[in-house]
Amino acid sequence: MKGSHQQSSLLSALTKQQLVPLEKVDEVNAGFIAQSKPFIRYLVEDKHYHGPTIANILSKSFGYPHIDLTTFDTTLVPEGVRNEKLIRKHNALPLFLRGRVLFIAMSDPTNIDALEEIQFNTGYTTELILTDENSLQACIEKVLEAESDALDINEIDAEELADMGVDDDEKEENSVTTDKDDAPIVVYINKILLDAIKKGASDLHFEPYEKTYRIRFRIDGILSEIAKPPVSLASRMAARLKVMSKLDIAERRVPQDGRIKLALSKKKSIDFRVSTLPTMWGEKVVMRILDSSSAMLGIEMLGYEPDQKKIYTDALDQPQGMILVTGPTGSGKTVSLYTGLNILNTAERNISTAEDPVEINLEGINQVQINNRAGLTFPSALRSFLRQDPDIVMVGEIRDLETAEIAIKAAQTGHLVLSTLHTNSAAETLTRLLNMGVPAYNVASSVSIIIAQRLARRLCPQCKTEEVLTQTQLQEQGFLPEQLVDIKLFKPVGCDHCTKGYKGRVGVYEVIKISPENARIIMDGGSALDIAQQCQIEGYNNLRQSGLVKAAKGVTSLEEINRITTA
Repeated sequence: MKGSHQQSSLLSALTKQQLVPLEKVDEVNAGFIAQSKPFIRYLVEDKHYHGPTIANILSKSFGYPHIDLTTFDTTLVPEGVRNEKLIRKHNALPLFLRGRVLFIAMSDPTNIDALEEIQFNTGYTTELILTDENSLQACIEKVLEAESDALDINEIDAEELADMGVDDDEKEENSVTTDKDDAPIVVYINKILLDAIKKGASDLHFEPYEKTYRIRFRIDGILSEIAKPPVSLASRMAARLKVMSKLDIAERRVPQDGRIKLALSKKKSIDFRVSTLPTMWGEKVVMRILDSSSAMLGIEMLGYEPDQKKIYTDALDQPQGMILVTGPTGSGKTVSLYTGLNILNTAERNISTAEDPVEINLEGINQVQINNRAGLTFPSALRSFLRQDPDIVMVGEIRDLETAEIAIKAAQTGHLVLSTLHTNSAAETLTRLLNMGVPAYNVASSVSIIIAQRLARRLCPQCKTEEVLTQTQLQEQGFLPEQLVDIKLFKPVGCDHCTKGYKGRVGVYEVIKISPENARIIMDGGSALDIAQQCQIEGYNNLRQSGLVKAAKGVTSLEEINRITTA
């Protein structure tokens, strides 16, 4: 109700000044309810109202001063108040201090909660200054990017990182296993790692071939070549990475797995998961950057549509049942699960996870690293959890019948269970469990919701341009007739702020709740197609339909949706 009152106040002010005509009020309200953006951002991005005009009207209507951030010097933002979580949560940017008063730039003058929370967290009295939505977004990104760069990259020298980027044990080992000839390799590797962090890469590939050696980064889900060092350095580079990962550098015949904690400063470090693989021409090394901050983004930042988010949060509120997240490797399943765990992580709950490997460390959650060689398997860990008085259990992946049966038993005996499966759609997840050998009545009675997901690249807001398609072409792509009214699609261009027209990624989801009718289909031995058809009848968007919604909102391109989903 509170959000509705704020929206009404804003719309009333804009209507009085005739920016939003009276006959358009119902249309604007209906469109806003159907999406999950803040109201001002919705007006600017979806309805294409002029941001500075909105800011001027609201400044006069609510009596707050107005500032143009396009020329604002972001270095004036005090370092002690750059709390990324609060800034993104409230779309509010601290600008400068005057004594004990902290001035906050916002596009929404009704968001008093933001001022109060920032005041509570900083200890300063807060004052609001109005600005337009687009310049606020640009300024926020500039401040946070500068903050990240200042901490992680620009002020860090790769040669200094050779000393500070490893712990004492590794320094001692390094002194034995490397010599002065390896110093350039050490510095070069550190430069590569810093470059990967700066560019927002998720994975690094070090690949030896007969006559060449290449290094590739995966950025926003796409691999691209970064460097081609001399092939003669292949073995020395692999050895250096294995030393950093605490792996056996003498063993080159079998795969190995390790981990690197790269200390960028006394307060900031980045974890890498490392995997080596013997190939024809040497050892290929793949590194995954593990970003613990991704679990702290909050569910609003992941890209769920309002109805999908409600299904997920309602399932998290239940005392028992099973939440399954499915999708291919690299589709963001882990982040979805950890976001849910972060919501559930309170002092009143006992949460245990079994993972292989543990990717993100969360304070307050009992995380178990699976070690098959030592006998610590998913089934043995789950059995132990059930003797540890759990409230919530997370299983990294259900891979076999034994794990599935124990997880389902936990879901049926008063525990909330979260897990993942590798299937292509939500409907196929249910039939996969049946094919594993889980009895149909156990599947029907234990699974609460299923989330199938993919990651799509976000269009760069700085350079995206409109893409014009005919009504026939749009319908061929899968758009429904009601979606074709005032639809506006965009395509990538490319600029200095992005990678080939894209910057960042957003989730595309299929979220279904197991209804009594779907439970009956499962009990009757129905196929994945039967379940999918019932989900369509019940109004659940599949991955393709959810992707088209993202394209219609200008979040991503139709080309990108075609890349990650099938027509």
